[in-house]
Amino acid sequence: MALMLQDLGIIDLWTFLAGALVIILLPGPNSLYVLRTGMGRGIKAASKAIAGVMAGDLILIFLAWAGVATLIRTSPHIFMMVRYLGAMFLLYLGIKIIMGALRQRADTQPAEPVKAENYFLRAVLLGVTNPKAILFYVSFFIQFIDPKVTHTAPAFATLGALIQLISFSYYSVLLVAGAVMVRFLRSRTRLVKFANMLTGMLFFGFAVRLVSAQS
Repeated sequence: MALMLQDLGIIDLWTFLAGALVIILLPGPNSLYVLRTGMGRGIKAASKAIAGVMAGDLILIFLAWAGVATLIRTSPHIFMMVRYLGAMFLLYLGIKIIMGALRQRADTQPAEPVKAENYFLRAVLLGVTNPKAILFYVSFFIQFIDPKVTHTAPAFATLGALIQLISFSYYSVLLVAGAVMVRFLRSRTRLVKFANMLTGMLFFGFAVRLVSAQS
């Protein structure tokens, strides 16, 4: 398989797969959003979030192939703008989650109706405004494509498909884990409220780390 992919311009396939697996498994805003959506809104909503995350990755893969991601990475002003937009979006999600937890009622009180939310669009925005993901497709992704290849589109498409397969498998596990946790937490209102508050604060942490990290 590796020899066959070398003809497409893909080098060090197994190193790529090992590195991609480690990077995808590291906790981050995308995985946390999928898990939290599954726990709070169910499998259908979490499936939309997963589709949004994967669509965001596809957009970044296309931008990396087109050279736009490299432009963002090498232009300090553009990269800084993307960084602050991503941080602001993470803060927005954190505030929304915490406010929702604070409004949560006890079991003896009637539950407030759940407002409609576009989980797909939010997941897409969460992905494409994450500079860490942009850097992944520039500084890591690009290392495994032979620069001598005339047409790089097949190599980008193949590596992108492998990334999507790994991501889909991981997020599917998170979806099942969220469903299991919902059953455990169903009658534990205070624990659910604490978990939502903690999730919101983690999004705050992601935002602070994003702004303070070195470019």
